[in-house]
Amino acid sequence: MSKASSCSCGEKPADPKKPLLKWLGLCALGLVIWGLVYFKLAAFSSWLTYKLFHLPAGERFSLAVEFLFFETPKVLMLLVLIVFVLGVVRSFFSPQNTRRVLAGKSEFLGNILAAGLGVVTPFCSCSAVPLFIGFVTSGVPLGVTFSFLISAPLVNEIALVLLLGLFGWKIALIYLTTGLLLAVAAGWVIGRLKLEKFVEDWVYQTELGDESPQESPDWSQRIAHGVTAVEEIVGKVWLYVIIGIAVGAWIHGYVPEGLLAGIMGRAAWWSVPLAVLIGIPMYSNAAGIIPVVQALLSKGAALGTVLAFMMSVIGLSLPEAIILRKVLKPQLIAVFLGVVGLGILLIGYLFNLLPLEQILKP
Repeated sequence: MSKASSCSCGEKPADPKKPLLKWLGLCALGLVIWGLVYFKLAAFSSWLTYKLFHLPAGERFSLAVEFLFFETPKVLMLLVLIVFVLGVVRSFFSPQNTRRVLAGKSEFLGNILAAGLGVVTPFCSCSAVPLFIGFVTSGVPLGVTFSFLISAPLVNEIALVLLLGLFGWKIALIYLTTGLLLAVAAGWVIGRLKLEKFVEDWVYQTELGDESPQESPDWSQRIAHGVTAVEEIVGKVWLYVIIGIAVGAWIHGYVPEGLLAGIMGRAAWWSVPLAVLIGIPMYSNAAGIIPVVQALLSKGAALGTVLAFMMSVIGLSLPEAIILRKVLKPQLIAVFLGVVGLGILLIGYLFNLLPLEQILKP
């Protein structure tokens, strides 16, 4: 027996659980520190505003500054936690797995599955084209593909958890339910219209790449995936978040209560289509628009109008439509925007019929 083999016989095999326990311990410690800081933010923002900077209480500028000091770390901390958890969750999904789940399903069941998968599957505007090509060439029906493409940006998981943290479970559930219903219904309608001829011809001629099963990552790699997601996503959106909070602070401090109630209230029938028209050309993300939503609701804007505004910003962005033009003809893009826009209008009018006070009541 060689020296190398005799030495290896005396060595104990490495315990695969140790790296996982180390990561879990660090995550638990980080969560405790996160919680201790998060629940002191209100007192800290008040101390900064009125003690350190000696701003007079009750004035508009003071209210705006306090809002800015409180919401900036609050939203960024929520964002870091959310993106980390979702980064770990997304390590269980891949575009290949998503295509396998959707391919071969009946159309209506496929619409439902596609809308649900859109919430948890990695997606951004830049990945719209390869995802669309992959779905279509895998035999996924066009309507099912659109249910996914609508749900993925519209039912944004970051927006969902931020709404949960800022407004409570009722508003978050309303957003989730209406977004999923819209994605399923819009995809089903597009599927009924038989618009395959308005997909660019070269898409159907594209061959899929290597579809061999990929090795499943271990838990240490999944947690590292979450850390990478924080570095990449938060690194890209933090400026939009601060801009959104600054806009929200201005609304919170300077916009009179009655003004927004008159422009975006239930009584103004034109407020919902106006909110959608304003939202479509805006280029923002969910994390940046939520603070604006919070300020609008606090100033008397109607829930349906604000939901319509938020969904139009997230789900009907012009950059995504421009990117999709590579694979879709203008007629299909127009149908896509029209169906989703009509659904958002209906959601806006529906929820304007509901009293916000009753919905937010514990």
